[in-house]
Amino acid sequence: MSSQEEGAAEQDPNTEEPSSSSSCENDVTTGDVITVTIGATVPTGFEHTAAEEVKEKIGVDTRISKDRGRIYFPITTDKLFQVHLLRSVDNLFVVVEEYDHYQFKGSKEETLMELQQLASKLPWTNAMEVWKLNRTLKKKKGYRKGGNGTKVKPNSVATNVLVPDSEHQELPQEMSATESQTKVESTPDVESCTQEAAPQDKVIKFRVTCNRAGDKHSFSSNEAARDFGGAVQEFFQWKADMTKFDIEVLLNIHNEEMVIGIALTEESLHRRNISHFGPTTLRSTLCYGMLRLCKPQPSDVILDPMCGTGAIPLEGAIEFNSSFYIAGDNYDMAVNRTVNNICHIQKRRVEKGSPSGLPIDTVRWDLCNLPMRTSSVDIIITDMPFGKRMGSRKKNWDLYPSCLREMARVCRPGTGKAVLLTQDKKCFSKAISRMGGLWRKLHTVWVNVGGLHAGVYLLKRTGAVFGQTPEDVYESRGPVNTQGDGKDVKELF
Repeated sequence: MSSQEEGAAEQDPNTEEPSSSSSCENDVTTGDVITVTIGATVPTGFEHTAAEEVKEKIGVDTRISKDRGRIYFPITTDKLFQVHLLRSVDNLFVVVEEYDHYQFKGSKEETLMELQQLASKLPWTNAMEVWKLNRTLKKKKGYRKGGNGTKVKPNSVATNVLVPDSEHQELPQEMSATESQTKVESTPDVESCTQEAAPQDKVIKFRVTCNRAGDKHSFSSNEAARDFGGAVQEFFQWKADMTKFDIEVLLNIHNEEMVIGIALTEESLHRRNISHFGPTTLRSTLCYGMLRLCKPQPSDVILDPMCGTGAIPLEGAIEFNSSFYIAGDNYDMAVNRTVNNICHIQKRRVEKGSPSGLPIDTVRWDLCNLPMRTSSVDIIITDMPFGKRMGSRKKNWDLYPSCLREMARVCRPGTGKAVLLTQDKKCFSKAISRMGGLWRKLHTVWVNVGGLHAGVYLLKRTGAVFGQTPEDVYESRGPVNTQGDGKDVKELF
């Protein structure tokens, strides 16, 4: 660290120098333009999709973190506004410093003392300039209720923890198969906490949020946030405020990887389109990843036969608006929520002076008897019932083959595609094997959905003509009737 800032104390030999990818080593000042590293949390499994979007919209290469669900990329301050155009990211932050292999001390006391000393040695200047510029780019939305709070296990030692409001449906991000900073069911070695610091005569208020994953740390998230936050408070003399904070300092620790940053988003971007939530509402960022997977083309007819609250077709109608979207469900409340969400987006567009029209329509129907012509749909994309929050695993054994058969009927042979999300992998695999003459599996992306390990399956419609394969005459073992928001299947006629 002594090489990063004049007057910094001599570094402990056991403390690693900043990694070669560190933001401060890459920061270049040319006039008023600064090059910094931006970090972003993304839906786990769609890191490469997010990297493609960054390359497409900003034109820079992205580094995917070892901590799943995070990406990093460089940007100059004159192009900072472009990061807010990204649709695949949940949260954004500017990197103050990062270490690939930080050597934590053996004892808790030594480690916490080192974190306290670290706060005054970090190169804060460029990150603070980016934070100030970011405030001018985004309208102030008022104080955050709970900020970017995270869920913590009931037995966590963290005390100053913020809990998001009840409308959060899924995790903002996933860390790994055994580690997650936000999931209530996460492993015992994962903790998340938020620590205040002392006030000052200045108006600026802050908090420090620590997200830690790993089982070889001698300290807890609460202790790291407490000691590091106290040192930041002493260094800047900022005022503390847990909910009405201006600056959120992030301390992200994943095994030996440690990143210190300053948040650029006031709340997760994954809730941008939804005002009326259901029990299984998907994150808009996950919906965007699913849509990019199927590559919508102009004039494509895209169908979501189990739309729930309409999160997928709404994201498509906004971001891929050269296609036409049909959202359907057989549950009245789900259809109403979708209509209300569409109206909310249209009203918001009018207020901004944009055209209110969206290429989307909503229908109430029976999933297994769609009122669509055979071979009339280009892409089918939907969130299927997992059999946990909605429906049941037992009912899925009848539902999945029936709906895959009906989807094959309406999808164009040879060119049609389907992107289907489900956590019931065994049932889905069995159903696909039965539909082998109609569907061919191309790719699978494993994602975290509300703490559940789910798969996003990309299927290709075979060239087989519907009605001429053995799969067309598959008989269900019983009536299909799945209860739930956007996940019901029952007879309408």
